Amino acid sequence: MTAVAGMAPAAGQGSQFGLINLLKAGAAQLIVLHHLAFYGPMADRARPLWPELIDWLGDSARIAVQVFLVIGGFLAAKSLSPAGWPGLARPLAAIGRRYVKLAPPFLAATLLAAVATQWAAGWMTHDSLSAPATISQLSAHALLLHGVLGYESLSAGAWYVAIDFQLYAVMVLLLWLGGTPAGARARTWLMPVAVAAGMALSLLHFNLDADWDNWAPYFFGSYGMGVLAWWAGDRCRHPAAVAALLALLLVPALAALAVEYRSRIALAVLVALVLVLFGRTRTAASGPAWSVVNGLGRISYAVFLVHFSICLVVNAAFTRFVPDEPAAQAVGVLLAWAASLAGGAAFHRWIELPLGRFIGGLAGQFVARPARTERLVVAR
Repeated sequence: MTAVAGMAPAAGQGSQFGLINLLKAGAAQLIVLHHLAFYGPMADRARPLWPELIDWLGDSARIAVQVFLVIGGFLAAKSLSPAGWPGLARPLAAIGRRYVKLAPPFLAATLLAAVATQWAAGWMTHDSLSAPATISQLSAHALLLHGVLGYESLSAGAWYVAIDFQLYAVMVLLLWLGGTPAGARARTWLMPVAVAAGMALSLLHFNLDADWDNWAPYFFGSYGMGVLAWWAGDRCRHPAAVAALLALLLVPALAALAVEYRSRIALAVLVALVLVLFGRTRTAASGPAWSVVNGLGRISYAVFLVHFSICLVVNAAFTRFVPDEPAAQAVGVLLAWAASLAGGAAFHRWIELPLGRFIGGLAGQFVARPARTERLVVAR
């Protein structure tokens, strides 16, 4: 994302982190299709045509969010502590900068969802429609506290934005707290060990209890895998150091899978290992195939934000105006998918980018850029 690490544009003008954009683009499509299948009713009516596919999309496809969690940790490590050293000055400024990137486009999309819900309610009755939004509910969304305060989310992906913010804040605070004076050797491994310990606590305790799913500890296992994947993917490290970092990544993950197998955690492990091998590889930004991939990766956050509203309105229109026949409703599913991509591209260009520039410039006058205090050369 431009605002969310797991969905952010990955590189500069001449090249892109092609694998990251490919993963983001694919995962974003699965999330859109999952919500189309899960929230119906078009998919319910089209189900006779593709029963197994729609069942899979409505259930298992949701674990694609793990891709964003792992990439989020990967890019957070790249930004905050590329060499894995502790120490971050002005942590509240770093967290504040994150918030002003996340909240404005999210709030714009939330207002869109509130309007779309009321529009759709005029054409259909369905359990995917929420009650009219209240001021307190909108305020909780604006503060990214809707989940922890018990407010109903106004769109299907709202929980992730709040979780990403929490996870980023946890990473910032870990780096800040770890910046106390210590010996050079201790500082080299302090953050990798701290992240691995956080992963173990998350995977072996919090992630086993769904009551924690509005809080960062529930998801830190996957996020931490991404952090360690960035550090382990450094080609300048000694092979022994890479092996140690891989052990810190894999031991808590495999222990968690042995205690209770979770497909979402297995996917996170796979994505993290792929990022260790290829996550830092840059690809040319040109060429038709990579242009599509990079474009879809670039708008993935915008698609994530607006697709629920678009799918809701298309569902309502096909419920109200189109026969219930499976073939006709299947056209609606495909139309909603395409409209989500088009709407995401428009939101990215006309809302997300201009809003980000405006808010970022405004905030820059009051929030100083956080200075990293980490040393950039690591003892190998």
